[in-house]
Order: sequence, then C-alpha cells, then structure tokens
Amino acid sequence: MLETGSPEYSVTRNYLDWITLLPWGVDSEDKLDLEFARKALDNDHYGLDDVKERILEFLAVGIMKGQISGSIILLVGPPGVGKTSIGHSIAEALGREFFRFSVGGIRDEAEIKGHRRTYIGAMPGKFIQTMKEVGTENPVIMLDEIDKIGASYHGDPASALLEVLDPEQNSDFLDHYLDLRFDLSKVLFICTANQLDTIPAPLLDRMEMIHLSGYIASEKLQIARKYLLPRQLNKAGLKRRDIKLNSPSLRAIIEGYARDPGVRRLEKQIGKIVRKSVVKILGGEETPIDVSPEVLKDYLGGPAFRDERNMSGPGLVTGLAWTAMGGATLTIEAVRTHTFNRGFKLTGQLGEVMQESAEIAYGYILSQAEAFGADLGFFKRAFIHLHVPAGATPKDGPSAGITMASALLSLALNKPVRHLAMTGELTLTGQVFPIGGIQEKLIAARRAGIRELILPDDNRSDYEEVPDHIRKGLKVHFVCSFEDVLPLLFRK
Repeated sequence: MLETGSPEYSVTRNYLDWITLLPWGVDSEDKLDLEFARKALDNDHYGLDDVKERILEFLAVGIMKGQISGSIILLVGPPGVGKTSIGHSIAEALGREFFRFSVGGIRDEAEIKGHRRTYIGAMPGKFIQTMKEVGTENPVIMLDEIDKIGASYHGDPASALLEVLDPEQNSDFLDHYLDLRFDLSKVLFICTANQLDTIPAPLLDRMEMIHLSGYIASEKLQIARKYLLPRQLNKAGLKRRDIKLNSPSLRAIIEGYARDPGVRRLEKQIGKIVRKSVVKILGGEETPIDVSPEVLKDYLGGPAFRDERNMSGPGLVTGLAWTAMGGATLTIEAVRTHTFNRGFKLTGQLGEVMQESAEIAYGYILSQAEAFGADLGFFKRAFIHLHVPAGATPKDGPSAGITMASALLSLALNKPVRHLAMTGELTLTGQVFPIGGIQEKLIAARRAGIRELILPDDNRSDYEEVPDHIRKGLKVHFVCSFEDVLPLLFRK
C-alpha cells in the first residue's frame, strides 16, 4: 500500500525482510553420540582432561534426555590456553552451527538489544543478526572476552546481557528493532574470560564456570609436536622432513622463550623458526635444516626468560601469586636499611590489600618476636624496607601474608629460609586463611623448579582436585597457623 518513493517504504520493507529471514522453529539435528564428542575434543586439544570431562558430563545429560537444551558455559583461563577452540570443538561434537563474536569493548546496549525502528539506519542486535546468519534456532554462540565488556552513557551492555543469558527469560527475548518475542532458549552460549573480577556478579551467577589453568612444560612439548609444528610447517608449505626440530630444541624454546601458561607465544616462536628456515632453503641450503638448542639464538635472539635467580639469604622468601596470565613466583625481600630510627617501608607497586597484609605481618612478627626467638631490640632500632620485585608490575591480594611474615622473621633471626615457596593469608592472631588459584600457583612452582610448598590447610580440598600430573613430585605442607609454618622455614 505504501508508495515506493516514500521513506517509510524501505524501512517497512527492511523490517519485513528481517522477520521472514529469521529461522522461526528451524532446528538443526544434534549428534547425540558421546564417543564422537570425546574424539572431537581429543583431536583438537591435548590434556585439559578435567575440562573435557566436565563438557562430556554436560553432553551426556543431553543425550540421556534425547535433546541438548540451551545452557550458558563460562570458560575462564589465561590467554592462549584454548578457550575459543574448545567452543569450536563443542559445536563440532554436537553437529551444530557455530558463531563467534567478541563482546570486548562493546559500550552500547543497542548492540545487544537492537535499535528502535524510529531511528534512521536502525538494525537488530547482535543475537538476532546471528540467528539470521546461522539459519537455525539452536546454534552454539561464543561470546569472547566477556570480562572486557564496557559501559558508557549509551547504556550498560552487561545488564542487557542478563536477559539473553538467563535460561528462564531468554525463551521470550525481545529485540527493540524486531519488537517480537524470539526464542533463544535452545542456544548453547559459551563465554570466555581471562578473569572474573570485572564480570558483574548477577551475570556471573547465570553461568556454569569451567576453569582452564594453563599447561605445564611437558604438556606444551606434546602440543608443540602434535599440533603447533605441523600447523606452522603446513602454513609455510614445508614437509616435516625439511626441518629438524626435535624435543630438546622444543624444550629449550618452552623454557627460554615461552613460559606463559598458554601456547600462543610458543606457536609464534615456532613460526619464526619456520620462516627463517624457509629463507635458508630458498637461499640454497640443504635440507633438513637442523635447529639444535645451540643455534636457537640465531633464530630467536637471546632468551626472554632466564632461570629463576637463586636468591637466598636472610630476609629473602619465595611466594606464589595468581595473575590474569596464570601463576607466578614472587621473591619478597626484607632488609634493615639503617638504625637511626624505627620504621617500616613498602615498595614494589603494592595494592591496598597487599599493603595491609604487610602491615599485619609486621605487627604479628613484632608481637610474637620473643616467642619466635628473635631479639625485640632488633625491631626497636631497625628501619625495615620490604620490597616485592619486579617494581614495574602492579601487585595486590592477601595471599602473600605468610611469605612477608617469614621474610621479616628470617631477617630478625639472621637465618636464610630453605628452598621452598609459600602462599596464604595471615591474620593478626597468626591464623592462616585460604587463598585462590591453587592450580595456577602449583604450575608456577613447577616451572620455577621449586618442589616444596606451604599451603593453607583450608585449601587441602582444592589441592586434591588438581590433576595428578601437576601434583607429582611436589612435597606440600598444609598449615593452620604461622606456628605451623615456623618449623618448616629453617634448616635444622
């Protein structure tokens, strides 16, 4: 009835196009085969047994029911551990359409819920666009970087996501542009994040969380041999016999150039070696190009990571920390700088919680100095400086409490601490409270060659959940109070 020249014509035509192109009631058939799903996950990922087991449990419930209902899974872990590729594998295992988009940096609520049709150039939100593109009502949709979603005067996209990611509400999802109810309850949503701190609590509450903690060196070696090296050779058009890159060389790359929890940096380093080898082959050099550990410097430059400095002496203690990049070891240094007046100074870009931990550690050691055999006169005159390298890296959290107290006691007694690492929150009465990130911290200790650890007793159950191959060869002491820590610190 509208004139074709009327501005309303194109708006209405567009709107009707969107309505007719959406997959109303169109589902793809799921592959309800647990063995096939297991193979699909194993083909694309080495290790991650606990993660795969959790995904297979979810699929098994769907197979038992005869249909896999919509769900919201959150994969949390450091960069490069395979969160996005696991999403691909799940879609392949189910035989569903897969669509991925990044919500990192989205600041406009209309990106989620669509624009109202009164605006010029109005469009539906990302979810309705996705449904049109995949052509089914039950795809696997991956929301990458959900921890980096922003907010601005345009609205808060994280709040808009609450309706989408709620199984109770998303069967009647209302897009502002469409203005018709659309059923998103059959969609399997997979979200990825590096950390949980920036995800709003109501949004986190709607998701099932699966942690990916990163890989140890032996797992990285297998991943490099089975996946990364063949992929880089294929990209460069080379055969496996053209380059001789054996296990000692790969181990040297992992230890010296790619110690991060994921394998992204490792793949980049292998890619660099392959590219330089191609140049040599085209320059007339005979194959295979032998890349031994001795010649890695010619390909990759000097090692980016050196062996942990064996820092020992009174006032030096190794702690374990959790970061968004995985676990890390921290050497805490305590030194008496002068005896002109009494004082306590902290450096190393410490956050408020960590500064309070240091104050608590100082107060506790001071109050218990005589009981621990330290000279109270030492603290009466000493100006103590406590530093946590590296100075340019911001640090926060309560888990360095017992480490700082041990450093101060070691300084007061003038005794070096044994070769071990520790983590745990300390209270003013000397109780040791639980902390998070146990698996990441154990991986960091293994990477640094530390085999003896002190952990809070309340974290015993978390430790028992860590896979056996990570715990193997580690001697762990569980402590309830600082009095339990004391006998473990110094050589008999």
